[in-house]
Amino acid sequence: MLQIYNTLNRSKQVFKPIEPGKVKMYVCGMTVYDFCHIGHARVMIVFDMVVRWLRASGYEVLYVRNITDIDDKIINRALENGEPIAALTNRFIDAMHADSDELGLMHPDQEPRATDYIKQMQGMIGKLIENELAYQAEDGDVNFAVRLLPRYGQLSGKTLDELNAGERVAVGGGKRDPLDFVLWKSAKPEEPADTRWASPWGEGRPGWHIECSAMSCDLLGEHFDIHGGGADLQFPHHENEIAQSEGALYGQNRKDSDAPFVNYWMHNGHIRVNEEKMSKSLGNFFLIRDVLKSFDPEVLRFFMLKAHYRSPINYSDAQLEEARSGLVRLYTALAQAPVISSFSLDPKSSWVQRFTEAMNDDFNTPEAIAVLFELASEVNRAQGQDKVTLAATLKTLGGMLNFLQKDPTEFLQMGSKSEDGLQADYIEEQITARVAAKQAKDFAKADLIRKTLLEQGVVLEDKPGGVTEWRRA
Repeated sequence: MLQIYNTLNRSKQVFKPIEPGKVKMYVCGMTVYDFCHIGHARVMIVFDMVVRWLRASGYEVLYVRNITDIDDKIINRALENGEPIAALTNRFIDAMHADSDELGLMHPDQEPRATDYIKQMQGMIGKLIENELAYQAEDGDVNFAVRLLPRYGQLSGKTLDELNAGERVAVGGGKRDPLDFVLWKSAKPEEPADTRWASPWGEGRPGWHIECSAMSCDLLGEHFDIHGGGADLQFPHHENEIAQSEGALYGQNRKDSDAPFVNYWMHNGHIRVNEEKMSKSLGNFFLIRDVLKSFDPEVLRFFMLKAHYRSPINYSDAQLEEARSGLVRLYTALAQAPVISSFSLDPKSSWVQRFTEAMNDDFNTPEAIAVLFELASEVNRAQGQDKVTLAATLKTLGGMLNFLQKDPTEFLQMGSKSEDGLQADYIEEQITARVAAKQAKDFAKADLIRKTLLEQGVVLEDKPGGVTEWRRA
């Protein structure tokens, strides 16, 4: 049975969907004012993996990932560029989709934009005011009154007394309490017309937190299965989502018998660079499109899933080269056997069972990948039909993680984009020269060609029938 680590309860729990056989999942997406970086890539890759495994396990999944297309960063960037908000956000939405496609990821089933859900956000804010959990301040903003909700802090594990104004909480303005957060931001005179909407509280725009509550409730209902996002969103963003959503539905006190906003909360770990958290302020962040100039998309996916999704990972070119070497080992095993066009996994196979057990243990991809490596070693040792079946099992299991679906020879000859390798035509010429040398019984020359190519990162493998195959080291 699938177990998921639930941040809400800080433990692994057996997954039981609200509706048998169906899963509703919401993931916090990107704020589109710039190109996506590898932190965004991790979120996209991790939850792509989660959806793939849920579907492989027989669940019907409705996957929603939002787009934040209005906030302060977007407004500031549009003003800097002298362009309309929509022109900026549409350009970077297109760029985000291009990056996702290049990474070989599935698109979410629904990808709502915040600006299309203003009405739903205003409706939720109105309910919060009716339930006396929100108020309009003197500066025109509508704020959520945190101290009026006894359950606040349940996701982050923080009590109200432990929270302070210096922890990602804006102080000042018209707030009654420094812990209160904004639901509706009153428009400023200098802000462009395309950054404001009419509302019962005056012209303005939504706060960041209310967006996800309104969109998820509208598309998935007021009670759904899984909510995901990066670890940095656990507090205050996801904490505030719970407060808004349950506050609008139940008022100041949700009874234990009442359904929670979300049953399972999942958070992926940070990306670190040189053991420091990746951030724009430190200047140590990398754009997806720049990384993919040097490394194949499958290498980046493999790197991300070699670590458990909840663990922080350290990014470097050396780590990506190590990931590529791992894929080379797996593809080398696949290259030894013909592809089976139609293949069904044997559920009684120990390989299938071990892989399934790993994935059902909170999506333990490092353990699942370890099974793939052991299986590849077995492929290398096997003969005849056993080799063919084992290789097909390896390819099919790898496909569940979005790996090993390329032609093995193509991948092995591709090498690393970060290196200036020998051209394929030149390598083939050298192989032809080596064959000619062997036919002339000039074995010293043949050995020298093999050695020289190896020093240049090309491995030759002599096969039965006088065929020589090659791959990048």
